[in-house]
This record gives sequence, structure tokens and C-alpha cells, in this order.
Amino acid sequence: METIIDHLTEFRKETRVWLEENCPVSMRGQTKDIAELYWGGRNSDFTSEDQKIWFKRMHDKGWIVPYWDKKYGGGGLSPLENKILAEEMTRLRCKQPLFSFGISMLGPALLKFATEEQKGHYLKDIVDAKIRWCQGYSEPNAGSDLAGLQMKAVDKGDHFLVNGSKIWTSYGDNADWIFCLVRTNTEVKKQEGISFLLIDMNSEGVEARPIQLISGKSAFTETFFDNVKVPKENLVGKLNNGWTIAKYLLTHERQMIGGIGEADQKFVARDVVLDAVGLHNGVLNDSILRTELVTYEMNLAIYDMTIERAIDEAKAGNNSGAASSLFKYFGTELNVQAMEIIMTAGGMDELAIEGEATNNGFIAKRFLRSKGNTIEGGTSEIQLNIISKNILGLPSK
Repeated sequence: METIIDHLTEFRKETRVWLEENCPVSMRGQTKDIAELYWGGRNSDFTSEDQKIWFKRMHDKGWIVPYWDKKYGGGGLSPLENKILAEEMTRLRCKQPLFSFGISMLGPALLKFATEEQKGHYLKDIVDAKIRWCQGYSEPNAGSDLAGLQMKAVDKGDHFLVNGSKIWTSYGDNADWIFCLVRTNTEVKKQEGISFLLIDMNSEGVEARPIQLISGKSAFTETFFDNVKVPKENLVGKLNNGWTIAKYLLTHERQMIGGIGEADQKFVARDVVLDAVGLHNGVLNDSILRTELVTYEMNLAIYDMTIERAIDEAKAGNNSGAASSLFKYFGTELNVQAMEIIMTAGGMDELAIEGEATNNGFIAKRFLRSKGNTIEGGTSEIQLNIISKNILGLPSK
């Protein structure tokens, strides 16, 4: 009789063989720019034939979102099977076949709060890469105090009329749809008057304006809504229950942000340092960098073990939403730490933003962008407050 260990051992073998046979060589290795990834959407296109092949093979396998139920286009894998798949993809350094906020953020919220009709429609479109999503949370006067948002959605019978603006909308100018928090009641406590809407970015009255960043790229936009009509069926969950959905979605966003660069940095930091500094008698030829690299890799190992512990606790029914703040804080700080080590190893040359010698400033731009990871999705300071109160049990004052 096959045991669970036997099954997982066989699953790992089969997965390893399948990935080695089906992941094109060009779809392995470090992702140098997020623009290299396939995002899907109405106007999307593959950057290469290999990328198209890789997406199609993973899609046919059900592994675009392997842990979703098969009826929603997923692979129906168990948590342990999904973990093995992730490990094997990391081992081979497979690139993501589809990078999507629909997978990492919206999808989990829809699975928990949407109607069956909404799930059947939107989840399948996410897996099929038909819709590229962006997030409409922060506003000019509602960042850290997200519940203070003012963008209004007024009930007009068969639709909502939406007016207001969002800011720091990631890739808003490239998205097809946006999932938004809107104010639907101004007469109650601010957290109790918020709803969760799905809005087509092609709707009349929607405009996304890029925000220029220090890295020279524009990943964010200001997004304006001027008398935008949104059908009632685009409301997810109950009216004025959006804050509950928002908090749930934020846990997934923070886990996603905390994992940014993780797979790449496991390999890249050490590789760059070794190439730049070299070894002497088998020892890294720079004592300061050697100490920084070892400290970083120890912290990375601790981070991985903490994730493992959290998974086990969740299985035992001891899941805490605050754990996402732990991952977000530690993961983004590790990303910054890795980029600082890489910048130090590269020396003055890595400060250049342009030029073939620096791969058009790839390292410098990535270093600058890493700082933003500690701000978006809730600053490191906010995450530490959540961790101290909800995990460590420390008093608020």
C-alpha cells in the first residue's frame, strides 16, 4: 500500500523529469527585468517563441496556478505537492510561465468571497491569461491609513457611479481591469463603509497617468475615475464589507512582495560576489564581504525555515494573518540586503544607470527598486508594529 511519503517521492521524480523535458533552456535562469515576464492580458504578447511554448505547456499541465481547484483552471495539487513543484522549479531556475496580480492577490480573495458565478468567470480568465489586473487601494490621502480612502461609489440602481482617484497603481497603464476599494457609506465608522469593486479599465472615465521613478522606469500610475459606471454584478462580497476582503487580500500581497527576488537572490548574490572578488585558497578574498554574504545566507535559511514552520502551523489550524507581515518585512529586507551586497561587490561600475558594460544599469536599477519593496504593501515600520502586537503579544503602548 502506497504511503504519502512514497507518493510524494514519486511525484518529485516525475515533476523533475517533466520540468527538465518541458522547460526551454531560455526559460531558465535569472529574470533581469520584470518586463521579460509574461503578464497576459488583452494586448499581451510573448517576448519569444520559447516563452509561448513554456506558458502553453504549463497551462496544459494545469500548473499556471497548480494549487487552485481544477474546475477553476488550476492543477488541483495538494499543499505538499505544490511545495515540491515550487522547489523543483527553483532548483532548475524555471521562470514563471505567467506573472499576474490576479494569481497572487485577487485570486485568493475571489476564492473566499466571490459568488460561484464570479469565480467561474474571473478565475478561469486569470489562468488563461485573458485579463491583466492591477490594484486600486492607496489614495493621495489614504496610504498607511488605508481605511481613510475617499473614492466614492454611489448606488444608481443597476450600477454604481464611481468618482475619485487612486495612486501608486502598479502597472495601471498596462492593466485591463482593476480591483478597487471604494467608499459606499459615509455615515458609519470608516472601516464599515467600504466595498470591493471590479472595474474594467476600458470604461469611459478611467485614466491612468504614469509616475516617473528614481530608477528611470514608471511602474506606477495615478488612476482617475470620473463618473465611471460599474455594473452591480462587479461587487465582490457584501456591500460595505470590503474592509474584510481588503485585509484578507493584503496578507497575500505582503507574502507576494516578501518573496520578490527570493529565488533569484539565492543564486545571484553569491555568484556576483565570487565573480567580482574571487577566491584565495578556497576562501572569499574579502573578509568584510565574506561576513556580509554568510550573514545574508544564514538569514535566508532562517527565512525559509520560518516559512516551513508557518505552513505546518497552518495545517494544524494555527494560521495567523499576521504571519504575512513577518514574511513581508523579512523578505523585503533580505532583498535589500542582497542588492547591497551585489552593489558592493560590483564597485563603482555598478552605479551606472546606462551603458552596455553594466547591462544598461540592471544592477543599479534593481538596487533602487528594492528600496520600494519595503514601502509598498505597508512599510517595514507598519509590519513591525503588526508583528510586535499580533505575534509577540507586546502592548500597544
